Amino acid sequence: MILLERVVHRYSQATVLDIPDFQADQAEHHLVLGRSGSGKTTLLHILAGLLRPTAGRVVVAGEDLGALEGDDLDRFRGQHIGIVFQEMHLLRTLTVEENLLLAPYMAGLPQDVDRARTVLHSLEVEEKAHAYPHQLSVGQRQRVAIARAVMNRPRLLLADEPTSSLDDVRAEQVLDLLVQQAEAHEATLLVATHDRRIIGHFSHRLVLDEADRINPSPVNANPERT
Repeated sequence: MILLERVVHRYSQATVLDIPDFQADQAEHHLVLGRSGSGKTTLLHILAGLLRPTAGRVVVAGEDLGALEGDDLDRFRGQHIGIVFQEMHLLRTLTVEENLLLAPYMAGLPQDVDRARTVLHSLEVEEKAHAYPHQLSVGQRQRVAIARAVMNRPRLLLADEPTSSLDDVRAEQVLDLLVQQAEAHEATLLVATHDRRIIGHFSHRLVLDEADRINPSPVNANPERT
């Protein structure tokens, strides 16, 4: 499902990401672990086709992203990749439902109101379909951002630091929502974080910090969740 071969990215002369090889199969859940500045966001942007690596090959859902350009790359991203950014980027002038319908529109897919309402219902925010982002709580906005990311039934779901600014209870809730939605769509899930509380929730890990390779276990790990 995901294949990285000798992927390197540099800003000016500094190497910010260097991954000799990495593979994730369909429907697997992976944690990308590393401190701030270790290249986590860079990696997610490369996997989403938002950033070209300096060197290497990136394959997602059977497509070599390096061979796609312009509209073809945008269309592929919209149809196959869902992204939950650190900043939720909900458009303030659109309702919740309209924010969701923007996802298929941008991907060149039919706008399906029933699908939008089904996804909102699965995340328990269906009653907010006609509300605007400023009328939502932080937790509701996070759910809507996840809903938008899975609107097109992505094969790859990426989440960038979804729990690091949350308390323990809300972090657990958000992680549960991401896992539930990934399982519902049989999507490969990659969560990038420096939040050590959630390390034990993942059996697959890509560690970008040498210190975490040596001592990967958090205090409150839960090894039963995958």
